[in-house]
Amino acid sequence: MSFHPQTLKYNDAGLIPAIAQDVETGDVLMMAWMNATSVQQTLETGDVTYWSRSRQEFWVKGATSGNTQKLVAFKLDCDRDCLLVTVRQTGPACHTGRQTCFYTEVQNGAEVILQEAPPTV
Repeated sequence: MSFHPQTLKYNDAGLIPAIAQDVETGDVLMMAWMNATSVQQTLETGDVTYWSRSRQEFWVKGATSGNTQKLVAFKLDCDRDCLLVTVRQTGPACHTGRQTCFYTEVQNGAEVILQEAPPTV
């Protein structure tokens, strides 16, 4: 059966959430948005491509930072309204310099930072 990006269930803005997971560690690295074109581009190039809602443009992960995501596996959830992209991450995934965007945990009603940001140079 052939895959067609238009068969996914996008929200009213034409976007679908995509969760990036590290192939080596299994860690959830980040969540970002894709549209049909970025889905197709990701599958064709192997370079994970998102849609930036704030900049209203395509965003190839690592194009400017060098912290790239190479696609290993592309999965759909059962409702076809969320994606899981397993990636080979080079460098940190988070714009703060942390390995993952999920570095804050709520413990006993308080926020705890699990990974400090690296010092800026």
